[in-house]
Amino acid sequence: QVHLVETGGGLVQAGGSLRLSCEDTGRTSTVRAMGWFRQAPGKERDIVAGISWSGSSTYYADSVKGRFTISRDGAKNTLYLQMNSLKPEDTAVYFCAADRTSRWGYVPLRSYEYEDWGEGTQVTVSS
Repeated sequence: QVHLVETGGGLVQAGGSLRLSCEDTGRTSTVRAMGWFRQAPGKERDIVAGISWSGSSTYYADSVKGRFTISRDGAKNTLYLQMNSLKPEDTAVYFCAADRTSRWGYVPLRSYEYEDWGEGTQVTVSS
């Protein structure tokens, strides 16, 4: 059963913005951190950004620093990824992931450290 539901993907021109959302309908009381990953055709699934459950720790891949912002709304059990100044190389399927076992305050960077995954949402940036 999929507990993470992503929305907000779509087609945008280079320089534009999108905001992805991920609602956690599962065991939210056990979440330690959440992350956004992306996977382009023929490439590995790589982390884009991550955030600890308290929000005190965040991580951004170098390729998105200064352009993307990760945040979460605890009351809504929802994770967000605000993406600005989008580039064609940002085109990929974006996945939301939840970590339920790591220590508090830690932001996992590797896909195998996350237990739950959404089904992904396509982001396409045209040049």
